[in-house]
Amino acid sequence: MSIRWADRRCALMLMSALPAVTAIGAACAQSYPAKFDFGTSATQQEIAATAIAIDIDGKGLPLGKGDYATGRTIYQGACSACHGADMQGVAGLRDMPAGQALRLIGGRGTLATKNPVMTVESYWPYATTLFDYVRRAMPFNAPGSLNNDEVYSVVAYILGEANIIDKTTVLDAATLPRVQMPNRDGFIPDPRPEHFK
Repeated sequence: MSIRWADRRCALMLMSALPAVTAIGAACAQSYPAKFDFGTSATQQEIAATAIAIDIDGKGLPLGKGDYATGRTIYQGACSACHGADMQGVAGLRDMPAGQALRLIGGRGTLATKNPVMTVESYWPYATTLFDYVRRAMPFNAPGSLNNDEVYSVVAYILGEANIIDKTTVLDAATLPRVQMPNRDGFIPDPRPEHFK
């Protein structure tokens, strides 16, 4: 009996509130703008500054160049706090043993094992993707702050330490796409177009 009384009481409360809710809804609908006019339209210059995707074949790579020695200096100042002086990650970061989530090199041949170690060296299929990621997202505390020469240099340092390229190689828009990553054939290509028109 008490359950039925509670149900009736809730129903009566909802019914009594319905006209007020309906009136508020109607008032809002009548004055609701068709267009908000928030902000301003992006200029072509603003769009170009953020439309910086690099294709796997290197299309879109900017001018600039970088080498291992320069990259080592930049890495020590901008990257080692998270990725470690030896690119093995930093213990305690990301709650992973030995900072494994932030490890950049090593792990070749581990992807099919019970304990895969996913790094630039073991997992990433294209060096151009590494450039794109570093340019957009690194360093963590100041993403996008590295200029093109610095990004090429950091990438050269990472790839050199991973023994993917010779440490004397200078990376630029012509040489970077030719780098053969160890896991290049570890992915199944997706034939769908990247860009929708």
